[in-house]
Amino acid sequence: MNERVKDMHLPFTARLIERHELTEDTSLFRIAPEGAALPQLSRFVPGQFVQISVPGAGEVPISPADLPGEDGTLELCVRRVGHVTELLHQQLPGAPLGIRGPFGNGFPLEEMTGHPVLLLAGGLGIAPLRSLLMHLLRHRDRFGEITLMYGARQPRLMMFREEMAALAARGEMRLYLTVDFAPETNGIQSCAVGLLPDLLKGFRFDAPATYAAVCGPPPLYRCLIADLEQAGVAPGRIMLSLERRMRCGIGRCCHCAIGQKLCCVDGPVLRAGELKDIPEAL
Repeated sequence: MNERVKDMHLPFTARLIERHELTEDTSLFRIAPEGAALPQLSRFVPGQFVQISVPGAGEVPISPADLPGEDGTLELCVRRVGHVTELLHQQLPGAPLGIRGPFGNGFPLEEMTGHPVLLLAGGLGIAPLRSLLMHLLRHRDRFGEITLMYGARQPRLMMFREEMAALAARGEMRLYLTVDFAPETNGIQSCAVGLLPDLLKGFRFDAPATYAAVCGPPPLYRCLIADLEQAGVAPGRIMLSLERRMRCGIGRCCHCAIGQKLCCVDGPVLRAGELKDIPEAL
């Protein structure tokens, strides 16, 4: 087995540095890959994903929530939704983990250069889009106007809210927040109450020049694609992150098949125009 194939199948070692609770079931993990993983992970492009494993339990695909730090550490936003993620949440700082990747295709950053970018995130979909947002902001002079629209079910489930508000306050981007409903009343003055597609109604932007990046629960995609196209955004410029479909990460299990495409190889970032004729895509 050559080294390239070996690297794809076998995880590198990593260590859990810290875990920060974001909501009652979702935490932000900071992980330090070790040894040969560092140069490989330095090639990460926003929108790609890695496979994180808990020894003896299995692995799960996760899209990093930021670019690798100068020390090589990664931030991963993980929700407890199964056996592996439950065990991951139980790990203490210093615990050994495994990591493979990065895999798949990310956002076309060079193509997006010079254009306005509109990010639309629903729920946990903010995590993959956060890495894109951080890239845009770190290279702010290369891109046009940056807008983030983020929706959650209720205020307490909104992640990275203070961070995003601080970035918007500095004038680095435009920020629009919405919640499906607001049972609590404290601290939601900056939030609208309604669905994420409602934020697009009456929103003025240079649609023909804009690239849109979308990530969220499955029902969200069809609504947003239709609204973006109606506003004038070309289907080829509507970028969809379909990371939720992943399993093996290397195109062997076909669990993530979308028509003739494999999401883990051809995606997870795909253009709306590529999926128009695939009924089961969204």
